[in-house]
Amino acid sequence: MNRQSSVFKEIRTHGTQSFPCAAYRTHSSGRGTLVKHHWHEEAEILYFSGGKFRLEINMESFPAHAECFYFINPGELHSIITESSDNHWEDAVVFSPDILRFDSCDGAQIQLVNPIRNGNLLFPRCITPRHPAFAPLRNAFLDIMHAFGRMAADPVSDSTLVTDDLTSQLYIKSSLLYILATLSSHRLLSPTEKNFDKRVESVKTSLTYIREHYRDKIYISDLAGQVNLNEQYFCRLFKKAVGCSAIAYINEYRIKQARRLLEETELPVTEICLECGYNNLGNFLREFRRHTGTTPLQYRKHQGTVES
Repeated sequence: MNRQSSVFKEIRTHGTQSFPCAAYRTHSSGRGTLVKHHWHEEAEILYFSGGKFRLEINMESFPAHAECFYFINPGELHSIITESSDNHWEDAVVFSPDILRFDSCDGAQIQLVNPIRNGNLLFPRCITPRHPAFAPLRNAFLDIMHAFGRMAADPVSDSTLVTDDLTSQLYIKSSLLYILATLSSHRLLSPTEKNFDKRVESVKTSLTYIREHYRDKIYISDLAGQVNLNEQYFCRLFKKAVGCSAIAYINEYRIKQARRLLEETELPVTEICLECGYNNLGNFLREFRRHTGTTPLQYRKHQGTVES
């Protein structure tokens, strides 16, 4: 699954069931959205080797205009925008803090791992090469990518990497612990500020509602009612946070599901139309062409040609 298509709370397991950790590489293809707004319960480490990107995290904007690391804490709403037409990419490691825990309840688990897991301790937002922690962080991050087999992958294609290999998992886990130790030694972990942002939680609730009800008719009043806001304020908040209207977002998500069904099943187009929340075939065909530039049957045929 391409990370660029993630537009809600991700329900998939990052990594494997027994080792919830995965690595991703996503290339930019010109200016625009690289990774759409989404959130997950796992922590995420982002590495930018260069280029010009902008991160939107909990409705705040952060530049990434040179080599740097960004950290996404569990539950944070985030997206990535490309601001240049150069060929650059971002690498990411997404992991559950649970894989850092120990059976023995030592000081590291009590003072670092458990507070991160419970949301009481936060990763730093950004680390640049000027910081003394950057070099050891970069080495450990690259060790993780090597353990996932990054060097054997195509360097110019998007990829998702998981591993069931025990030795690789040990290298990855030890490197993540080294990253945690480096952040701790430089006092870069900070207690959670008690400034709960109801706006961000409202948007996250709306995204989850869309995921769960996209097959049904969704009214703006439904979304606004879920978060106890009036419709006008909700529409302004949603567009400010996500960058498009709620209706546009719903249609985009429905078309994403239609593409998945065309790729993974042999369902007829009329059934896919209904399955994805469209009661009118003409409307579905117009939206599909607007998002993909082709018809559902042509899309399915092209996907079959690519796979074969």
